[in-house]
Amino acid sequence: MVFAFRWLLRIATGLFVFGVAAFALAYYFASRSLPDYDGTYEVAGIDAPVEIVRDNSNVPHIFGATDPDVFYALGYAHAQDRLWQMTILRRTAQGRLSELFGERTLQTDTLLRRLDLYNLSVRSVQVQDAATRSALEAYADGVNAWLGQVNEGARGRGAPEMWLFSHPIAPWQPADSIAIVKLMALQLSGHLRQEVLRARASRLLEDDWLEDLMPNAPGRGIAALPRYGALFPDSPRYAASDPEITDPYYPVPPADFAGASNAWAAGISRSATGSTLLANDPHLGLSAPSIFYLARLELQSGGVIGATIPGVPLVLSGRSADLGWGITSAYLDDADLHMEEVNPADATEYRTPDGWAEFETRDSIVLVKDGPARTLRLSWTENGPVLPPDQFDLSAIRPPGHVTTLNWTALSDADTTMSAGIALMRAHNIEEALEASHQFVAPAQMLTVADRNRIAMRLIGAMPRRDPGHQSLGRLPTPGYVAENRWQGMFPPEENPEWIEPEGGILGHTNNKILNAPFPRHVSYWWGDSQRVQRWRRLMQSREVHTRESFMEAQLDTVSYTAQSLLALIGADLWYTGESAPEGTPERQRQIALQLLADWNGEMNEHLPEPLIYAAWLRALQDRLIRDELGPLAEEYIHVEPLFIERVFRDIGGASRWCDVQQSAPVESCTDISRQALDDALVWIGETYGDDLQTLRWGDAHQAKHDHQALGSLAVLRWFVNIRQSTSGGDFTLMRGQTSGIGDEPFSNVHAAVYRGIYDFADPDSSVFVTSTGQSGHPLSRYYDDLGELWRRGEYIPMSLDPALARGGAVGITELLPETPAD
Repeated sequence: MVFAFRWLLRIATGLFVFGVAAFALAYYFASRSLPDYDGTYEVAGIDAPVEIVRDNSNVPHIFGATDPDVFYALGYAHAQDRLWQMTILRRTAQGRLSELFGERTLQTDTLLRRLDLYNLSVRSVQVQDAATRSALEAYADGVNAWLGQVNEGARGRGAPEMWLFSHPIAPWQPADSIAIVKLMALQLSGHLRQEVLRARASRLLEDDWLEDLMPNAPGRGIAALPRYGALFPDSPRYAASDPEITDPYYPVPPADFAGASNAWAAGISRSATGSTLLANDPHLGLSAPSIFYLARLELQSGGVIGATIPGVPLVLSGRSADLGWGITSAYLDDADLHMEEVNPADATEYRTPDGWAEFETRDSIVLVKDGPARTLRLSWTENGPVLPPDQFDLSAIRPPGHVTTLNWTALSDADTTMSAGIALMRAHNIEEALEASHQFVAPAQMLTVADRNRIAMRLIGAMPRRDPGHQSLGRLPTPGYVAENRWQGMFPPEENPEWIEPEGGILGHTNNKILNAPFPRHVSYWWGDSQRVQRWRRLMQSREVHTRESFMEAQLDTVSYTAQSLLALIGADLWYTGESAPEGTPERQRQIALQLLADWNGEMNEHLPEPLIYAAWLRALQDRLIRDELGPLAEEYIHVEPLFIERVFRDIGGASRWCDVQQSAPVESCTDISRQALDDALVWIGETYGDDLQTLRWGDAHQAKHDHQALGSLAVLRWFVNIRQSTSGGDFTLMRGQTSGIGDEPFSNVHAAVYRGIYDFADPDSSVFVTSTGQSGHPLSRYYDDLGELWRRGEYIPMSLDPALARGGAVGITELLPETPAD
């Protein structure tokens, strides 16, 4: 026994020592890629010395003699802190993820190869203006300068992820930056998914039922649409959904996650400061690190500071000394799906308005790690690329003998969006900013701008010109061979909707409907918000004048207008009804829940129980309302649609019919369904969080999930690289925290403001900003998550263009010197 014990002790000690040594070795190699922010380096490609001064939040302030030198240094700084993120964004756009990750990303690569975004980006380089091409080339040279230092062997392969997913890094090219912008356009466009979902629902529901479930945004109605079954009688009616692609690198989220944001501005008449104010908080999927990176560039036209995307030499939301700008998703209907009939006698041809035409085809080889390479036959029609048949549930709506194509504004090989962004950074007033915006193509955004005296807002991006006789008004897939369904080019950019110096002195956008124009100038029939805008309007109009602090208050507001309006409807016949029930019974739990909600003001505070009870109730209620009509398709409606719930409980157009369960003999009322749904919610809460309703915390369910896309699912490592935070807010609050809607954690916060900025032109250096994680993409860096706690608490950091302030708190100064010519 003693002998065995000694050997067990030796083995355990050996394993412990081995584990410690392995951890120390892994830490050593991983830490080699931590950049040293203090240093002087000779580099090729700059004309004069450049300084990168990193303030105490690790925001680089870049000072150079020329604009190309400044963009060079931005590329260098991006690569220092976010090299892995940049290379993955580029690989995603190129359709080359499977070289690193194997089969799991094959569907992503297949989609991106078929869309051909990267080749379109290569061709778009030539249409940029001279200043933009110079900026792109200098930026690429700066990235490659850092890659050169990494390749010399002293920088730990550039990022710790490279030790697990080792692969050579190709030099950065100007087209890479344009491709990342196109990739963002894909992530922000939800109309493709929306068309498919509407088509599937229309095969199961009559027109009036469909209008209840997927209502138009409030405002004047539109002409009746044809049923999808009338356009394609042979399309499947009960086809199963394609398996959902859950890989974190898949770039097309469900329509509910296709971009959101807030932006608003106050003119002088509504500002207490004597000058203008502007606030912006773009909403995107949470990740570690965040998609945004803060930077300040000292250009020849003046300093600019704000949010950039690693890989792209643009400040997308920020300010200069004279101008502030912010962006929000416009929800412009910039995409149409077409069903193309394939010639039954010759599969190389498809039908056009003028007869049969040949597909344009090209083979593309996808290399797959630890697997055989795949050869894809890529095909295009006059309407756009042929999409993969096994994605987006296309198989559920595609009639026999057809393929599906996509017409989308970002599929342009003359995309001048990058030139527009460079010109916007050099603008000094709203006229120059709006003029620069004419070059935007995709993604379509609402641009809110403020100079020192005026404010303006404009839809930027190419607006498709559709025929007034379009069969579905762009809301459903249509036959591609019908001439009326084809685009007729784009509207001139100067015809995009805009507002300058409104009479009320306030401008804003929360992804809400912006105008009520007739088709085809309607912009969209599907908008991203009908709720937040109500709360925003109340906060803006509750004050005669605004300050930086009141704009902060609005950005961080967590009161749900939706909860305030819907609870009064769905609980109308439940409040204070019935006798007091015995403790421990379902009836008693229902009474406690109703009492809590009756005294609640709708604030989605992380410390309160009411938001969880409310959210679970609404989720269960919508599921009960639609499950019997839609069957398995109900799984696609992962978020509550407030307009649908309101229509049902107000019985608009007879919408209360949804409350009756068709498969049951009794006729259920909406009160019956509401009560049953509340009981369902309380059972789920009890099983998940316990039965003591007063001790529930919304923040326990509404955890912000900043996951590392590559390492976040790996055992042990996920505890180091993923960030979890208890958060307030919800799907319909101004401080938006979009819930996942699926899985065991349906209320986890997965889509929120990844950047917040407020610009005060009475005192520009008192402007503030923050991002959702930190500047560094390196999990061992103290700047990996330091801003995330400020973000969670609703705090900000200063946004100053004063060089002395940046230098005074600098954590490092990097000096880049022109390379000394060899003798």
